[in-house]
Amino acid sequence: MKAIIAGPATLALVYRAYSHKSLTPLGIFTAALTAIAHAVHPWNLPFVLLVVFFLAGTRVTKIKANVKAGLTLNSQGSSGGEGPRTHVQVLANSLMASILTLLHAYQLYMRRQTVVTNREIPGGSFCYKWGGDVLVVGIIANYAAVCADTFSSELGILSRSPPRLITSLSLRKVPPGTNGGVTLWGLAAGLLGSMIIVAASLMFLPFCSEDTTGKIGGGEVWTVSQKATLAWGLAIWGALGSLLDSFLGGWFQRSVRDVRSGKIVEGDGGVRVLTKPVDTEPHTVESSEKATTGAKARLVHGEGSNTVEKQPNPAQAGTDNSSTNDPYDPKDKHRSSHFGDRRPTRIVESGWDLLDNNDVNFLMAFTMSIGAILLASWYWQVPLDSIFKA
Repeated sequence: MKAIIAGPATLALVYRAYSHKSLTPLGIFTAALTAIAHAVHPWNLPFVLLVVFFLAGTRVTKIKANVKAGLTLNSQGSSGGEGPRTHVQVLANSLMASILTLLHAYQLYMRRQTVVTNREIPGGSFCYKWGGDVLVVGIIANYAAVCADTFSSELGILSRSPPRLITSLSLRKVPPGTNGGVTLWGLAAGLLGSMIIVAASLMFLPFCSEDTTGKIGGGEVWTVSQKATLAWGLAIWGALGSLLDSFLGGWFQRSVRDVRSGKIVEGDGGVRVLTKPVDTEPHTVESSEKATTGAKARLVHGEGSNTVEKQPNPAQAGTDNSSTNDPYDPKDKHRSSHFGDRRPTRIVESGWDLLDNNDVNFLMAFTMSIGAILLASWYWQVPLDSIFKA
């Protein structure tokens, strides 16, 4: 991409992210580096897809944000909703695309060197031909999948019908915001997000045309049927990415529900949510006595037997220790959050605690990108080692 276009466009993206508080400061820095990696590519396509995904993703995040904030809870106790995205979230959605973009940019560079320096005819083309570079398919598939996932999550939660847990054999109903919970509205929104990316790809992909036919590094003209096959194939593949994200989230990402409100608890920046905060672990009487004794000893600058008052021995105090067992005892300063019967206020709704939301997003993007490359290689009968050839 030409620097005269990429430079101002990157600055505009940075300013928009800063003014709208869409990203954290470190997230803005990471997004700028990602934009530079996309701008290195000689085609406009990768950078345009990044811009379209950022603008479309931030836009759907703002749709009925006040309503969505009331459907879930924040792990810190406030209402839910999406805050500024972190650098980890930026990388989870765009790292795979950045790697593929740089690889294809190097492939085009080596192809040009073959013509200019070695005076040889390259095996590939400078325009995009039917059965061409499969790396390009992986780039488009990455953004189609993550955009579909974003649309599905941000718009699907607004569905009037309760979501169904896709990993449950009975497809049981779950609260909005549950990982693995899907609705028909969310699936339709995911397809819409994928189609937006594919539409942008058709507009900015440098298809081989009549002007390139018979020329060095050229290719045959695309037919309408070929373009339709590519478009619908990528659109459906991207929508399947949102489904894969639901399966991965339902299996490997723990969803935590607040018992009092029945709402799902979300972590800031997509991190894990604890079912029991660390700082509210119940303390034993012995540990409390040690802490009190140490504090008094420091206050009077001594540790002798005459310095600290003697603590009562629970073993010798008889059986009347109801105060230490009373969950409502105001003198017990180490009470944990519960209903009085020692039941926790946060419980696991579904999923294993193996991955957080960012891990799931990256795993989905990686799988859909590599899967699209393998599928295109099989369908077009293009050897995979062509990725490393000019």
